[in-house]
Amino acid sequence: MLPQSPLPPLRLSAARTGRTDAAVTLSTVARLVASGAAVSKADLGPAAGLARTTVSAAVDELLARGVLQIDGTRPTVGRGRPADRLALSPYGGHVLLADVGASSAHLAVIDLSQRMLARTEVDVDMNDGPDAVLRTVESQLTHLRTTVPEGVPVRAVVIGLPGPVDGTQGVPVRPPIMPGWHAYPVAARLSQTFDCPAVLENDVNLRALGEARALPADQVPLLFVKVGTGIGGGLVSREGVLHHGADGAAGDIGHVRVRGAPDDACVCGNVGCIEAVASAGAIARRLGAPGPPIPTAQVRALLARGDAAAIAAVREAAALIGELVATLVHFYNPARVAIGGGLSAASDELLAGVRSVAYQRALPLATRNLVLTNSVLGEYAGLAGAAVLGIERVLSTESIELLLATSEPQPRARRHGIG
Repeated sequence: MLPQSPLPPLRLSAARTGRTDAAVTLSTVARLVASGAAVSKADLGPAAGLARTTVSAAVDELLARGVLQIDGTRPTVGRGRPADRLALSPYGGHVLLADVGASSAHLAVIDLSQRMLARTEVDVDMNDGPDAVLRTVESQLTHLRTTVPEGVPVRAVVIGLPGPVDGTQGVPVRPPIMPGWHAYPVAARLSQTFDCPAVLENDVNLRALGEARALPADQVPLLFVKVGTGIGGGLVSREGVLHHGADGAAGDIGHVRVRGAPDDACVCGNVGCIEAVASAGAIARRLGAPGPPIPTAQVRALLARGDAAAIAAVREAAALIGELVATLVHFYNPARVAIGGGLSAASDELLAGVRSVAYQRALPLATRNLVLTNSVLGEYAGLAGAAVLGIERVLSTESIELLLATSEPQPRARRHGIG
């Protein structure tokens, strides 16, 4: 029995290119079907902006090569016969997902239709270094693969890490809370282990993307603020894609200083960074919290007991984060600000405090339509973002022809959802 997926259907972007060749058409059709945005030939024409004959030819080729399959029928308007319902074939490929945080990792296997086939959560410690952490990730993903249908190739692996990364090179870049990780070839290692393309992304960027694609399209631009052991941010543009900046550093808000912050030393070498004064780690240090050396767990335990000092500390941290959010709202003018991370899930005090200060400090033009709320996906937002990146990579214009060339044409009965 498959595990119940914690994720809703996620929107996938259409191909963005000036080309109009067969690869673009095939990629566009496959992505629309994979996202559930269009599931019949009649739906695909308007959704893709393509002629009926063009769509029909693309669908027929994707069916013939075993990338798509017929998955029942859907009613049509009027008295016409029901239309064939299209879906990505479960035999087309799997994508491996790893959302790795400072102290734990969410891991999953999905197919190209977004079905989550297996998932697990494991403890990790980034201080153990890249070899130990990635060995755990690799072994757990390998184990998950033994629980899903055999003979289906892995098409991509996506991993998020809690620090700055160079996605082009596939390496972390001087991550403050990840000693020994700088320039480690994370993507190259995973690509070799699983014999497929590997994508490396910042963990908060994955959460931002997952959140944006789970929501209606009018909820972008979106700013995601993660408050946990550290503090980070992710930006999704009006087009629904991640904004990385010139060097991949966009959204690295943990090392911004805000008005009224104390001069606490930060791991980056500066003082007064928002991460040093308002993260779960900062709150735990201030409280001298007992218990296991996992700051978020310590603070959450104190909040669950109604500890007055912990509640006061979270309110103080929320006010500082609210100041930062107000500044970012003016700068980026998002339609939505999503607050996530372990600390946001522990208490309503954080969201209430951020809202109070942000709406008070930001001007009406920037907040009149602003939605500022907790993440709708919670701890699974990172897996959602990884799923989007992985499936879009496999179904991209650059990769769709390889997928066609290496997919096994399925028997007719199987293509029609029988057997």
